[in-house]
Amino acid sequence: MMAQYLSLKAEASDCLLFYRMGDFFELFFDDAKAAAQCLDIALTARGEHEGEPIPMCGVPIHAAEAYLARLIKAGHRVAIAEQTESPAEAKKRGSKSVVNRAIVRVVTAGTLTEEALLDSRAANWLVAVARAGDRFGIAAADISTGRFELGSIPAAALDAELARLAAAEIIAPEPIAGVEVQARRAGFDSIGAEKRLRDRFEVATLDGFGSFDRAALAAAGGLLTYLDEVARDSVPYLRPPVVRSSGDHMMIDAATRESLELAVSSTGGRTGSLLHAVDRTVTGAGARLLAADIGAPLLDRATIEARLDLVALFERDAGTRDMLRRQLKALPDIGRALGRLVAGRGCPRDLGQLRDGLSEAGRLHDRLAALPDRPALLDALLPALTGHGALVDLLARALVPAPPIDAAQGGYIAEGYDAALDDLRATGGEGRRAIASLEARYRQQTGIAALKIRHNGVLGYHIEVPARHADPLMTPDSGFTHRQTLAGVVRFNAPELHEQAMRVGQAGGHALAAEAAHLETLIGAALGQAEAIAAAADALARFDVAAGLAERAAEGGWTRPLFVAHNCFDIQGGRHPVVEDAVRAAGGRFVANDCGLSEDERLWLVTGPNMGGKSTFLRQNALIAVLAQAGAYVPAAHATLGLVDRLFSRVGASDNLARGRSTFMVEMVETAAILSQATERSFVILDEVGRGTSTYDGLAIAWAVVEAIHDRNRCRCLFATHYHELTRLAERLDALSLHHVRAREWKGDLVLLHELGRGPADRSYGLAVAKLAGLPGPVLARAKSVLAKLEEGKSATGGIAAGLDDLPLFAAAAQAEEEAADPLHAAIADVDVDALSPREALDLVYRLKRIAAEAG
Repeated sequence: MMAQYLSLKAEASDCLLFYRMGDFFELFFDDAKAAAQCLDIALTARGEHEGEPIPMCGVPIHAAEAYLARLIKAGHRVAIAEQTESPAEAKKRGSKSVVNRAIVRVVTAGTLTEEALLDSRAANWLVAVARAGDRFGIAAADISTGRFELGSIPAAALDAELARLAAAEIIAPEPIAGVEVQARRAGFDSIGAEKRLRDRFEVATLDGFGSFDRAALAAAGGLLTYLDEVARDSVPYLRPPVVRSSGDHMMIDAATRESLELAVSSTGGRTGSLLHAVDRTVTGAGARLLAADIGAPLLDRATIEARLDLVALFERDAGTRDMLRRQLKALPDIGRALGRLVAGRGCPRDLGQLRDGLSEAGRLHDRLAALPDRPALLDALLPALTGHGALVDLLARALVPAPPIDAAQGGYIAEGYDAALDDLRATGGEGRRAIASLEARYRQQTGIAALKIRHNGVLGYHIEVPARHADPLMTPDSGFTHRQTLAGVVRFNAPELHEQAMRVGQAGGHALAAEAAHLETLIGAALGQAEAIAAAADALARFDVAAGLAERAAEGGWTRPLFVAHNCFDIQGGRHPVVEDAVRAAGGRFVANDCGLSEDERLWLVTGPNMGGKSTFLRQNALIAVLAQAGAYVPAAHATLGLVDRLFSRVGASDNLARGRSTFMVEMVETAAILSQATERSFVILDEVGRGTSTYDGLAIAWAVVEAIHDRNRCRCLFATHYHELTRLAERLDALSLHHVRAREWKGDLVLLHELGRGPADRSYGLAVAKLAGLPGPVLARAKSVLAKLEEGKSATGGIAAGLDDLPLFAAAAQAEEEAADPLHAAIADVDVDALSPREALDLVYRLKRIAAEAG
């Protein structure tokens, strides 16, 4: 047996090997050590190999999916070695023959189809990347639904495209800088790939699918080869390829996605992301499609408007929206059910899901087709919901109302569908009733009231009595034959029971075989309409997305964006959807702000205090651009936009120490990418560029970046900064406009208004913000003294720090501590005497008198 194991392990040396032994998958050697640690299960030993004990662990077959999920999530690949014959068949070859086994599948993160192993609300992309010249080919497949995208992009767009796909697994013929890939040498051949694609989709030419260059074809070849390798004899589901290019959607690189928290928040989950704030879908397929829409906002205005027309229909017709969402919520995920059936991993329940989903799709068609003033996209999608009547009728007649997952136990073909099957079941039922009668007769015959007839997989039907009653049945003339003695019971057989058991077993076996044949026929009928079923699934998902976006718009007072041909960005009353939700949950009110970027004012320089709302303002406008071009309503009172081809965000501080990059280095790398890639149609948000280095260096960099964006990139840009010196650029840069987030000090406290005003901020309020944050009084006092000296020395030849050597540190600190310890001084230190009303002045006198009395 161990020789067989080692041979199979050699076939899948980069995988953990699940080796089927009876009702368990066993793992040996280093595989066992890795799995035991990952799964937190016992590590044992079995026999020896080369004089050393063989490490071993195992998982039960019935719970294998849960263990597989944990191993795949931990980054492992698992090869499944199944028994390809029964122990009885093996014995025919000799009493010591080992049961034949073969690797039937390799389970990897990108090739999952099982419901338990997948997130129902997220796509599961397997991506192959191949380079040809200065272009990268990308082939992406989600075999759980059959989605297949193929295309090529320039090298500069690779990061953004891989970020969009967020692949579960990436394969490539060679390493790619900064990308975790599975290196696979075989299959990345464009000539061979072209033939394989034609054979796969049974076409004479690929022209009907689109135009593919050598890079795209090479990637497709690698993908198809890998799928054949991991799937073995099964054929994963792939629909005809959809051509994708970097020019059909807004390019958003990985850093920008992370900064804007489009699909994943800074904490690593969905909660707190834009997707979470927007998602009101009621189906897994709808959630996956919405994520794809937000991940790849469109550049085709007509397609965007078609999506918006559908959202508008459901936004204004609340009754239709509620009806649609109610019916969609009850639908099964027919796209993934179809994917499992095509891959040979389907079950009776998947057929039941197709039956129920397609039946409901037909009813939805009739209701939606009756609506007046239907938008073009609705009319284009409606035909996909019909034409499934024959398949639905077949499945309705053939299947029980709730088919099981496990086909091996039978019971999924409905009574009345097959008369011969009904007869077999009747025979089996009669045999079981006869066995129940035998149990009653044996009790009366032996006088043993505790006697029972039981069944298990080893002995079949047998008689079981408590051990204390077993002796009378052991005699030769008792009519019973001893089979097994256990701790508390003894088991027997009897001729009549054996006869009835044979009848039940034969009938049951024939019934299972008949059901299996019907199952194969029904699956074949479903697969014959795979494309039509997939189209229905797509249509239902699009309806779910549109109705969900309409629901979000209605509950949040969102508006439909208007698109124009020129590069404007006019937002009135714009809001940040995620922050607004958080503010509302805390009982507050989000302050909306306008943003008016135009050819004359395409670059806004925004100043003001920390915590004043600059970053929120920047991000909310970037998110509005994403939502608008995804075909959604936006959180604003009014929005007029020119299409954005690329979106860039450089907001916040982060490092990448694993790649040897400090916070400032990351900032500079991201800024460099913006300056080299942003076009006149791009939208850029930048926050605190240059703050990660010395003041002069940082100011110089920020100054040069503002000039470059204004003069060379000429894109729409929001630039937030604390470098007030930058406001002088407004004198020279004609398209630069100055703005600030408003704040005021009231009785010594800083009040942040979160409102945007024209012109520069009068100061940064840094010390006031520090006070809000709870910085100790002595430290604040020292900071005030240092600030005063800094401001005095700005124009001195000694530079920004001139005069600081006159400021005795310890004397100032001691003075600050003394002042902080004096309650009267503390009470009047921040009083604005000129701002006091007569009543407030009187109250202050009383308060000072009380403090003096308490101190005395």
